Amino acid sequence: MKKQETLRSLRLAVTGISLVAILAACGGGENDQEENNGNDGADENNGADGDGELSGEIEVWSWNIAASSLELAAEEFMEEHPDVTIDVQDSSTDDVVEQLTVALSGGAGLPDVVSLEAPQIDSFMNQFPDGFMNLSERGFDEYEDDFTEFKVENNQNEDGDFVAMPWDIGPAGVFYRVDYFEEAGVNPDEIETWDDFAEAGEQIYDEVGVQMVSQEVSSDDALTRVFANQQGSYYFDEEGNIDIESDEFERSFEVYQDMYESGIIHNASNWDSFVSSHVNGEVATSINGVWMSGTLMDQADDQEGLWDVFELPVFEEEGTSAANSGGSEIAVMNESENPDVAYAFAEFFTTDVDIQMAAFEEYGLFPSLIETYDEPYFSEPVGYFNESAIFEIFADVAEDIEPTNFTEDAPRAEDIIQDAQSDIILEGSEVLPGLEDAANRLESETGRERNN
Repeated sequence: MKKQETLRSLRLAVTGISLVAILAACGGGENDQEENNGNDGADENNGADGDGELSGEIEVWSWNIAASSLELAAEEFMEEHPDVTIDVQDSSTDDVVEQLTVALSGGAGLPDVVSLEAPQIDSFMNQFPDGFMNLSERGFDEYEDDFTEFKVENNQNEDGDFVAMPWDIGPAGVFYRVDYFEEAGVNPDEIETWDDFAEAGEQIYDEVGVQMVSQEVSSDDALTRVFANQQGSYYFDEEGNIDIESDEFERSFEVYQDMYESGIIHNASNWDSFVSSHVNGEVATSINGVWMSGTLMDQADDQEGLWDVFELPVFEEEGTSAANSGGSEIAVMNESENPDVAYAFAEFFTTDVDIQMAAFEEYGLFPSLIETYDEPYFSEPVGYFNESAIFEIFADVAEDIEPTNFTEDAPRAEDIIQDAQSDIILEGSEVLPGLEDAANRLESETGRERNN
């Protein structure tokens, strides 16, 4: 069966989006990538037979639904290239990171292709600058205009070379309970700013008796990152300096603190508690990436028709509603024994519209490939979400998101910010001194300069 026919059959069989929980944000690129160690040519030892046709085996490492998406693409690729064998290894995110670290340290046992959460790219590039193939030397620059701008920047090093291929993203929005809003007399179209959001939350709490939003305040910095990204900021600036004593972070924490002190935030202790607060009808909204649609549809299937989506409120008039929460990339290893096949498969997977749409429709992995947004699926109403075309909303958001410079110190920064959240949000500490303390810790533990 031809690729188009196979994928069309698959996509017609898809009826919803599975549980998706991608909690990392997009990785940034400030590290150098060395040359490709001579992996440019094609011969019978590196993936092409005497006629120039691709052949040989490659191994791909990934996890969960990401691995399932890659398996789907592998089947199609092997149909088109019958002399190629692709072995997709399905593990966990932690195992992929650990095994890849060990393999890169020892120089053996490496995969040919690997999927990584966005922030992990910088970390590996810093530790192993020769580890990933320079994709620009293979010609991937021709696709630079095909992906959302922020995703492109997050996959390039400081020289502008691609060190990974863009894949899925998590444009953010507000999922809301239609019935709670109607019962409280709140019109979501009138919520323009975060102050409006907080006032609506108080009204819903007074009229309906449920809190506005659930957050893992002491163990997850996702909302803080959304607030920052929405204002074009992050823990580090474009030069890699610590940037958490900024006006943007002060505004973020003031809004967060005010909402908590007004009683409209449900403080979830962990992920299960967070999900349960939605399943049990304890909150009226969820501020999250598009992947939350899969979580709701999977875990709260009895609430079909009760949820809808609106764009993030802004911090001030004329501000942007665009922000990202989550995503992953595809990298090709520099020491691949079959670089031609490895690159060709990764290129096929990330740039083929039908493959990206199948991964999105079946597994909820929202593509960064702009051409997909013209597909009819994005404008179709979704029954679960009040018959609204919610994915069209997220597609509009995706093209306005600002890039994020994660750096290899993103994990350390996230831990420190979570501690700051506990002090400022839960304990009521003053915002600026709390951010100064966090910046001091981050400076001490990373050696980075502070942008203050």
